[in-house]
Amino acid sequence: MSNGTSTALGAFLRDRRLRMDPASFGYGGGRRRTPGLRREEVAQRSNISPTWYTWLEQGRGGAPSADVLNRIAKGLMLTEPEREHLFILGLGRAPAVDYKAPDGITPRLQRVLDALRFSPAIIKTATWDVVAWNAAAAAVLTDYGSLPRDQRNILRLMFTNSRVRAAQSDWLSVARYVVGAFRADAARANAGTEIGQLVEELSRLSPEFEALWRDNDVAGHADGLKNLHHPDHGLIELEFSSFAVDGRPDLGMIVYNPATPETAAQIRKIMGVSIAA
Repeated sequence: MSNGTSTALGAFLRDRRLRMDPASFGYGGGRRRTPGLRREEVAQRSNISPTWYTWLEQGRGGAPSADVLNRIAKGLMLTEPEREHLFILGLGRAPAVDYKAPDGITPRLQRVLDALRFSPAIIKTATWDVVAWNAAAAAVLTDYGSLPRDQRNILRLMFTNSRVRAAQSDWLSVARYVVGAFRADAARANAGTEIGQLVEELSRLSPEFEALWRDNDVAGHADGLKNLHHPDHGLIELEFSSFAVDGRPDLGMIVYNPATPETAAQIRKIMGVSIAA
């Protein structure tokens, strides 16, 4: 840990310590020279050595472990954003997360999707289950609402749905990319255990998935181009961009915009909307 980083960590710890009300934690003892808790009181609440805590505030002692940072975060009653900031200052990275399957999205986030009237958009989990979509996505990509909940998974659709497979302009390249990006997302979310059953199922159903999974390729999923073949409207050229959902590390949003004026007109036709509308 560099001196500048350790100084920033110490300043952050001291600031949060001084904001704490001693009376709220049963620390009395009359008047105090400074506000907040004493260093030894934070150390006691965090179950660490008072000397070690003092060194951290003074920018000494080297990099703390993740366990120590978690104890301090609990002792200082940090919020989740504050705990993440503490880890970034102390270890140069965000804390590891225990993946939990999301319980849905907020109405506000659904309204964001619905506002993208002619741009297909979806919300997916770290295990690539689609949990929300707009009307354009249902018309152009997949009518997720017509599928059982356990079938609204991008990998399942890619490797077991003949319609989705036929719509890809270069299925093997798309499939390889999807598997690599899925692997990266699941690892980032610490969802290795959760994807085990899906990987086992798809390996059994699809030799192609099994081979791609064994390759251990990893891919990013920030943006790119996607070409689809619609059975009635021909080639649909889309640009896609991926976005993190702030405050929801379990979710990501993908928006597909028409890459050409022709595709924009095609999407309107598919959705039954006149050009003038």
